[in-house]
Amino acid sequence: MSLTRRDFARRSALTGAGVALAGSVGVLASAPQALAATDDGTADTDRDRHGHHGIGYGPLLPDPDGILALPRGFSYRIITHSGRTTLETGEPTPSNHDGTAAFAGPRGTTLLVNNHELKGPRSGWEHPVPLTEGLVYDPAAAGGCTVVEVRRDHVAEWVGIAGTSTNCAGGTTPWGTWLTCEETEDKAGQNGMTKDHGYVFEVDPADRRAGRDPRPVKALGRYAHEAVVVDPARGHLFLTEDASGPNGLLYRWTPPTGFHHGRGRLRALADDAGVLQAFTCFDSGGRFVDDLSRATRVGTVYGVDWTDVPDRDARTVPVRRQFGPGQVTRARKLEGMWWGDGGVYVVSSYAREESPVPHDGQVWFYDPRRRTLTLKVLFGVNPDPAADGAFDGPDNITVSPYGGLVIAEDGEGLQHLLGATDSGRTYPIARNELNNGTEEAPEYSEFTGVTFSPDGHTLYANIQDPGIMLAVTGPWRRQPR
Repeated sequence: MSLTRRDFARRSALTGAGVALAGSVGVLASAPQALAATDDGTADTDRDRHGHHGIGYGPLLPDPDGILALPRGFSYRIITHSGRTTLETGEPTPSNHDGTAAFAGPRGTTLLVNNHELKGPRSGWEHPVPLTEGLVYDPAAAGGCTVVEVRRDHVAEWVGIAGTSTNCAGGTTPWGTWLTCEETEDKAGQNGMTKDHGYVFEVDPADRRAGRDPRPVKALGRYAHEAVVVDPARGHLFLTEDASGPNGLLYRWTPPTGFHHGRGRLRALADDAGVLQAFTCFDSGGRFVDDLSRATRVGTVYGVDWTDVPDRDARTVPVRRQFGPGQVTRARKLEGMWWGDGGVYVVSSYAREESPVPHDGQVWFYDPRRRTLTLKVLFGVNPDPAADGAFDGPDNITVSPYGGLVIAEDGEGLQHLLGATDSGRTYPIARNELNNGTEEAPEYSEFTGVTFSPDGHTLYANIQDPGIMLAVTGPWRRQPR
């Protein structure tokens, strides 16, 4: 049953607009001009009047090796490094690490599926994903996923899928697999491709045979996919689109009647199975919201309806252009997602000239039971991205086992991993110190693939360029609310 604009307006009038907050992560904010304070690094010594530690883990200490600045007591380990580490078969680790997920492996190991965001033909990349026999979708494409097995004293890596393009983010499934998303709309004959791209593929880290003869899940649509999450209770899949001209959409896929999720079942679906829809938001007065950038206040709540996609395979017109004015809500750079607290955390990254109201990032929470979308984090426009202590451009995101969120930064200037507590405080966890530019004009690659190990002891994250997977350990603790 859909939530009508009249129903939402009546509910808002009764409860007060903006108070129907969802999820356990409370109102959050960050960065200059934002709505909550940022802890600048006194948390390891400060205690409140109850004797509890302050927010975060303290100041970030420079790394003598020039890779990762961390708080005192924390350390990192390089798991894979493009061009330096090798796969089981001897080829170098592919480059451009992106979305990553961690799974419990056999005999106490951790299995990580790692996307490689490589767009276009293989000839354009020094370290593409190797074309492992039986695991190739399009032999012209450079991207794909690798699976990394981490033991205490050993790392092994192999190809999970190859011949895909621009594998950006993705998402885990409740049945223990990874859905990797192609952030492209290239069709056969474009950019050297021999097959259509812009799909979702399933990768099983625990079964190397399951990925043979890769088949896209066409029921989920063909567009510039970013991330996907699964509602374990209702079976819906939610998907983000990182695109512009016009801005992208948030989608929901409803499985067909009688369908039951499980390993390998998505790839067996008919191309038109289920229903793919795009979101339509309206405010407490029942007014249509054309773009999420209209929200300028943390705690803003929108009602959500879903509108059917006319042609999910985008045979002639890209999906996001199949809707007229007033039909769907758009958002600039819809990026990472994560399921937690009974709903979906959704990132809309920086939006400036492209959106109605400039910002440097938003994090929303969609509550499927209430059918509401609540603004949880709002990053003000960062006036000086080269200065430490300010954050902008959120991208990949995960819910922390220690409370709140952990966010990978993909903005301008310095790049951080940052935490956000339930009460609205933000704090740095790490800073990328690997300068890909010059001393006069430094450049720092984005962080990607932020995810915790199944036991919560290790935070994995990637430096996308050149492609380094890092494991961060230290005195993690529950953060104050």
